[in-house]
Amino acid sequence: MFQYTSYCYCNCIFASSQQLKFTTSDSCDRIKDEFQFLQAQYHSLKLECDKLASEKSEMQRHYIMYYEMSYGLNIEMHKQAEIVKRLNGICAQVLPYLSQEHQQQVLGAIERAKQVTPPEMNSIIRQQLQAHQLSQLQGLALPMTPLPLV
Repeated sequence: MFQYTSYCYCNCIFASSQQLKFTTSDSCDRIKDEFQFLQAQYHSLKLECDKLASEKSEMQRHYIMYYEMSYGLNIEMHKQAEIVKRLNGICAQVLPYLSQEHQQQVLGAIERAKQVTPPEMNSIIRQQLQAHQLSQLQGLALPMTPLPLV
């Protein structure tokens, strides 16, 4: 009976040892798979983070560009307002030297100039834009020289 017990005990140790090895190997495989999954997830998140960082820098670049444009337009608006103020002062100084008939014509023209409507502004802006684009196209055009006769 002792032998049987020791045999059984040995088989149990051997079986538990094999099961332990199988479990350890299985655990290592699971850990390896999980590590690879986490590594792939990390890589994917890193790419996403890089993409977002790139988009962020692009958005910041656009923000700076729009801020500079806005600042430039604000300066230009103040400059134009100052020009208008000075021209009004000049008109007010010169107006008394004109004849009564010319004074009425000038005052009428000044009042009409003050009554600019949005459609008129759009038309003016469109004309200026077209003139600007035309000047750019003329600058890009290659000079056309006649071909030499052979």
